Amino acid sequence: MFGLYLLKSQSLGKECSYIICLFFCVLLWGGDAMGQVMSRRDSINFNELHLTNSKFINNVFRQAVNSAKKTPDGEPDDNYQSGKSEDPYLRYQGKIIRHIFIEPVNFDRNFADTSKRDNSLGARIGKRLHYTTKKFVIRDNLFIKEGTPLNAYMVADNERYLRTREYIQDARIVVRKIKGNKDSVDLVVFTRDLFSIAGGASSEVLNHINANVYESNLGGMAQRLELSGLYDYNRKPEWGYGGLFRKGNVLHSFIDATVAYSTMNISSFTHEEETTRSLSLSKQLVSPYTRMAGALTLSHNNANNVYKLPDYLFYKYSYDLFDAWAGYSIGIRQLTATNNGIRDRRFLAIRLTDRKFNDVPAQVGQHYDPIFNTTRSALAQFTFFRQDYYKTQYIYGFGTTEDYPYGYNISVTLGWHEQLDLQRPYAGLKVSEYIATKKNDLIQLYLRTGGFLYKDKVQDGSFLIGATAFSRLYFWNSTKIRQYINMSYTHLYNRVTYAPLRLDNSYGLRGFLSDSIYGTRRLSVQLETEFYLKPKLWGFKFAPFPYADLSLITPEKGPYSHSSLFTSVGGGIRARNENLVFNTMELRAYYFPIAPTNMKGFKVILTTNIRFRYSSNYITAPDVVQLNGD
Repeated sequence: MFGLYLLKSQSLGKECSYIICLFFCVLLWGGDAMGQVMSRRDSINFNELHLTNSKFINNVFRQAVNSAKKTPDGEPDDNYQSGKSEDPYLRYQGKIIRHIFIEPVNFDRNFADTSKRDNSLGARIGKRLHYTTKKFVIRDNLFIKEGTPLNAYMVADNERYLRTREYIQDARIVVRKIKGNKDSVDLVVFTRDLFSIAGGASSEVLNHINANVYESNLGGMAQRLELSGLYDYNRKPEWGYGGLFRKGNVLHSFIDATVAYSTMNISSFTHEEETTRSLSLSKQLVSPYTRMAGALTLSHNNANNVYKLPDYLFYKYSYDLFDAWAGYSIGIRQLTATNNGIRDRRFLAIRLTDRKFNDVPAQVGQHYDPIFNTTRSALAQFTFFRQDYYKTQYIYGFGTTEDYPYGYNISVTLGWHEQLDLQRPYAGLKVSEYIATKKNDLIQLYLRTGGFLYKDKVQDGSFLIGATAFSRLYFWNSTKIRQYINMSYTHLYNRVTYAPLRLDNSYGLRGFLSDSIYGTRRLSVQLETEFYLKPKLWGFKFAPFPYADLSLITPEKGPYSHSSLFTSVGGGIRARNENLVFNTMELRAYYFPIAPTNMKGFKVILTTNIRFRYSSNYITAPDVVQLNGD
């Protein structure tokens, strides 16, 4: 309650400032103290075995990498690898892990040959600004332990988890045999940093300037500090600002903690400019051998009429958000005690949410609205899953290692939901099947359905079925080619409080900017072919692509014969420097031959926040089925 009180206040206040300062001090002091202890431990281990900066480390790593990286013709290729992530470790299953050594590699060095360095002017300048990730930070992100039997799946899980850290470009865990000891092995953990300082700016002449800068690995200690600013001549006040601090894996708890404040936040929930104060804690299920996961979010958000719109156009609101969930892997002790190779899991999670609107837009009042209504919910979710990973490249990235899941995930959700005065029980089902074929085609099949029960009738019934596929990687001289296809069908039944189906999302047409087209049935197909080119320019790699999308949408309460077809075709090019923390940049040209009048013709859009690595989780927070985006 005390945290909610602070978030509701219109200013941070002295009490909140003291608490945040104390929070920072504890994290920073704790990180330094642990760093000194763990750094001493690492130096002792390496001095004992004489491994630091030796040719032996480089040779062991190169042999391991070259054995995993083969083109279809059998020739080594530093830019291609594929295979099940656990395969390199299965031959060592059950051997005792004697020592684990940490070898962080800076962004100017290459995994293929760690003795070589990038001596370009940009790399030399970057090295002066960048702190290599501390060894204790990498060790804190390990859940494999010395003195325990090697579990091939757990080692693969840990390697993959290291790659999910925002400051890590890639990671490898290499097994080293011990001469004269057939029952034990050593592990060497290699990580390659991203250059972690980044930022950006946009401008509309000189009337509107928006900029931000961030460091995602402050001091090499897994801390993100971000500052943003805005100047707009038409805005009152003319200046806006914001800041965020995140500490990853606080005190080896695998909990990420984030505090943020902004007077210029554009809400993904309401699409309005807000003043926002928030605190969040998040713990992933980092491995099927992990027992618990969960998250907590507290925030206070209010929209300000900074552009002095007329009252009938401005949606004035403020709300407080409480969102918490926690889950436990049932039977994990028995499963891991009897056979560490068993990967099937059962996970039970409970989620409580309360989004309370203190001020409701006058345009909404007490009518049902999917955005501006006070809502509360209590949901329980039971998940069955078996999910391993296939290590590959060139899905979203430009050669960096990506982990594609294979296996299944089935979750059943039951609970209670309240929106204004409407209270209803909810039931939902989500099923996903991930397939990695023998020829390296990657496929996901998914089904999501759910609904609310009110007076013995189903309301807001949702049904979404679809398939996503990435073809095997084809080679044309030095160019790598991959085909992408996504198909989905969505049906919204007896809509009461749900937002209608739209096309301006991942289940509709890419680049579609109009929200005036909506309905209750939607059929969509997306096609794209990526060509990953070998030449570089200033460290950037490029991937041109053509694409084609089509969507058929049926208006609410209308028959299929009244459905409207909308299409989009075009192409573009993506660019990324894998050494930088920047997301992928994309320049895409759209042509809408069939679209609303205000959307017809050509459009060219530059986007700078395209994800550059395939990402997935074993478990997600319990939720109702979402039909206009994930």
